[in-house]
Amino acid sequence: PAFRRFQRGYYHIYLPALAADWLQGPYLYKLYQHYHFLEGQIAILYVCGFASSVLFGLVSSSLVDQLGRKKSCVLFSLTYSICCLVKLSRDYLVLAVGRVLGGLSTVLLFSAFEAWYVHEHVERYDFPTEWIAVTFSQAAFWNNIIAVGAGGVADFFAEWLGPVAPFMVSIPLLVLSGVFAMKNWDENYGKKRAFSKTCGDGLKCLLSDRRILLLGTIQALFESVIYIFIFLWTPVLDPHGAPLGIVFSGFMAASMLGSSLYHLAVSKRYRLQPV
Repeated sequence: PAFRRFQRGYYHIYLPALAADWLQGPYLYKLYQHYHFLEGQIAILYVCGFASSVLFGLVSSSLVDQLGRKKSCVLFSLTYSICCLVKLSRDYLVLAVGRVLGGLSTVLLFSAFEAWYVHEHVERYDFPTEWIAVTFSQAAFWNNIIAVGAGGVADFFAEWLGPVAPFMVSIPLLVLSGVFAMKNWDENYGKKRAFSKTCGDGLKCLLSDRRILLLGTIQALFESVIYIFIFLWTPVLDPHGAPLGIVFSGFMAASMLGSSLYHLAVSKRYRLQPV
């Protein structure tokens, strides 16, 4: 029962943050198009977001550990809320700053929350380590459900109030997540490590094992294809009058199906293994 309560306390803060993130997926390109920017200009805005994720990703581990995991989650809700608010502006430079904040927020979303949870699970509550996988597995399941639902919700608000509406709807969820984290979570910190040592150890690990280098290369190529797809699907489908939010829900449902097929393939029944 104590573990279930702890889990719920985590989900009540993490899942609204995920929902806010997914709501913004279907209409980003459409919004920039609505502001009459050219495809090349929109591409630069996308690159600003991706480059920001790369740069902040390098320092995220040290930043989150030293600032504090709880404070980092609150910082996420603040920066992502600002990122959503600046979508109201039609100024190109303001939108570019918003994309940089979006990159920072994405990095915090996928590092600070899990780091906080693992520390509390092991250090404060001393629950069995194997139970961590249970929490993250359930979070992944709900993440897929939320992603499918977010497409429909985004479509509803965009049809009613325009393509900026899903970004405004995200803000209350982000505020909710940040306020609940401030009120209900205890702070925890990681070990202080020099940034140069962290990067040096990572580079050494990457270059010392050919398999890790190959895995990283394959992952990078896969992500490249995904990012090209993310950029292009809206301008390809939008001229045909496709409901972007519903299409996005379809993508997320297909992703959930792929995940389910993988789990089925590696189950005891079929015993398929990646080689």
